[in-house]
Amino acid sequence: MRFTLFAQAALFALGSLPSLGLAGGTLSTKGLSSCQTDSEIEIQDLQFTYTRSTKEVVFNVAGTSPKEQNVTASITIYAYGNNIYSKEFDPCSPDYRMDQLCPVPKGPFSAGGSQQIPASFASQIPSLAFAVPDLDGQAELKLTSKKSGDEVSCVQSELSNGRSMQTKGVSYAAAGVAGAAFAMSGVSAAGFVGHGAGAATGMGHGPGFAQVMGWFQTMATSGMLSVNYPTIYRSFSKNFAFSTGLIPWGSMQQSIDSFRRTTGGNLTDNNYDFLRNASVEFSNGSSSSSKAKRGVDMAIGVADLVKRDGDSGDGGGFHHFVSGIEAYAEQLTIPQANTFMTVLLIFAIVVASITVGILLLKVILEVWAMYGKFPEKLSNFRKDYWGLLGRTLTNLILVLYGTWVLYCVYQLSSGDSWAAKLLACATLLIFTAVLLFFAFRIFLLARKYQQTEGDASSLFDDKDNWRKYSLFYDSYKKDCWWLFVPAIMYMFIKGCIIAGGNGHGLVQTAGQLIVEALMLALLLWYRPYVAKSHQWISITIQVVRVLSVICVLIFVEELGLSQTTKTATGIVLIVIQSTLTGVLAILIATNAIMACVRENPHARRKREAEKMDRDIDDLTPLDARQSLLMENPPRKEYAEMAKFNHTGPYGPYKDQVHVRSSPRGSTDNLVGAGDLESGHIGRSESRQSRDSHSSVEGHEPTKPASGLAK
Repeated sequence: MRFTLFAQAALFALGSLPSLGLAGGTLSTKGLSSCQTDSEIEIQDLQFTYTRSTKEVVFNVAGTSPKEQNVTASITIYAYGNNIYSKEFDPCSPDYRMDQLCPVPKGPFSAGGSQQIPASFASQIPSLAFAVPDLDGQAELKLTSKKSGDEVSCVQSELSNGRSMQTKGVSYAAAGVAGAAFAMSGVSAAGFVGHGAGAATGMGHGPGFAQVMGWFQTMATSGMLSVNYPTIYRSFSKNFAFSTGLIPWGSMQQSIDSFRRTTGGNLTDNNYDFLRNASVEFSNGSSSSSKAKRGVDMAIGVADLVKRDGDSGDGGGFHHFVSGIEAYAEQLTIPQANTFMTVLLIFAIVVASITVGILLLKVILEVWAMYGKFPEKLSNFRKDYWGLLGRTLTNLILVLYGTWVLYCVYQLSSGDSWAAKLLACATLLIFTAVLLFFAFRIFLLARKYQQTEGDASSLFDDKDNWRKYSLFYDSYKKDCWWLFVPAIMYMFIKGCIIAGGNGHGLVQTAGQLIVEALMLALLLWYRPYVAKSHQWISITIQVVRVLSVICVLIFVEELGLSQTTKTATGIVLIVIQSTLTGVLAILIATNAIMACVRENPHARRKREAEKMDRDIDDLTPLDARQSLLMENPPRKEYAEMAKFNHTGPYGPYKDQVHVRSSPRGSTDNLVGAGDLESGHIGRSESRQSRDSHSSVEGHEPTKPASGLAK
């Protein structure tokens, strides 16, 4: 097996990882497909298992022959597109005596047993073949007539070592990371409950739920393109299917089949029972199951159904050619025509669970208020149940919008049920309308503030605006509030490219590369996030997205690259994506620990502001604190702070800095950092603060306000 140095290094590194599988040193066949048309001898079953430790092969072959005849057999083993072993033998020879095939009898026949393999044969099998997960290999058996010299039969079967990158543990771990991100986002939002703010999804130091789910969706959709994936990456990408709503559930699939049957769907060979009994095979001979006798061949670039030999009934009578989204879904035992309805039902279950959970929390708080001492900081949540529910559902739509576009467009172009198409069209319009409404409303408010106040800072400073709309821009700097619109457009265009270009791998990959590169350029140019941690996390994720699309470009058939190169690229892609996933998990865990050990920054800032207010109320003309202890940061610091959205309507500098000036001895003006920089003194916060400190009216300050300019 002639690997390039790069391929050898990548495969060895991956194969040496002990956590990728628990299988022993065995190679076995799985599935069966014909590699010859009009075979004279029809092979119906081929199974063998080779154990490295014992150098023994256990085999079984069965089929039918129209006549008795003597044959020679040849076995060829391929791995990653390379011929690693080939052997021709005579079933009647003393070394390979197989009485059941010497000669091949007329009618049905079956041969089985075990044989010891010579050391010279065993030494030719690379050790990596037993270690690398999702071995991309095939075993081919050919029978040749001794009399005529013609090839009378040819069959292929996938070669497996029992290891795979698709494991339930990976999916559960990924779901756990997403759940932890969701919990941390909830904790961050809880910090704002007492202040009446919205869901602060972007205020934590670690990645938020939207970022984590967006990244998992990227890895899932990377496996949906119509390209010739190596088996190892195809298995890896399936671990994240849950993030897009594709969750296998047998009873649900049967219910969807019944729904399609009554609404114009064609269930002849596109249903759950058919797919469950099929052996899904790919263009390179790999398969995902081995329940059917002949199986279901999945070939890249073809999307039609060919009836073979007049057979009917179960999956053994058809060759089912699929690619792209259909191939991805059917590996999960989800029929192609059921994909959208599956996602819709999962979404409905999630929405119902969120609604019930928030309602249950409200009931608990109401009972608490009736029979106990109710915390003041939870009063806003208790009063704003419907608002919180609406913001949560809107946030869910924002997180899922990209994949929702993908499945809706795919259903409209490939679905067979008129009712499912109607639901796809209706939900896509509703979700898009919801996002457009909020975008239009935010832009109207921003334009109003820009005309009256010179900038759109009130989107962050006004409590009511923050509570209603901050989930769209809470993580951005004040002058980059509009960036949520390109983000929504990015999700929409990406979903349309993947679904609309289904079956055309080069178009899908090139289109995605352009979109991902433009988004990366936008992030690098504006660097829009207020928190530095959020800044580099988002840019890093986008860089890895671009690199991932470049790697997927290697799998495009039009480039004609070797299977070895594709497999090595698939391993590199897995390493890159897994590394970023691990980093995100570590950041989430770190953020959780910091949230437990440190004081809530929002509560601390509010307490400090209240303490300063009390100190000002206690001042007298002779109090030394008025001239010696008041802190006045340099003006240049305010200029930098004014650009950022620190905590929405509770910025740490607006409430902490009070400049007392009473030109006529009548009022005290409280000026925030944003007002000092922009010159807009007298906003709502300043007026409220001025009114709240009327008790110090008439006091003469010992330090002039002009000191701030120093």
